[in-house]
Amino acid sequence: MKTTYGLPALLSVFVPGLGQLVKGQILKAILIWALGGVVGFLLAWTLVVPFLIWAWNVYDAYNDPA
Repeated sequence: MKTTYGLPALLSVFVPGLGQLVKGQILKAILIWALGGVVGFLLAWTLVVPFLIWAWNVYDAYNDPA
């Protein structure tokens, strides 16, 4: 079964990178976890940058075909 839209986006809302992992994009999921974690940790005081990373993650999980 090819999962391409709703479920990966929903999973990414709660766990960034999980939608990409479900779609089989393992390297992209690892990069989201690593870069998102580092950038989120360093720039958490801004609240804007971590939100933008999270929003891009959900958008990518919904739109990028596996």
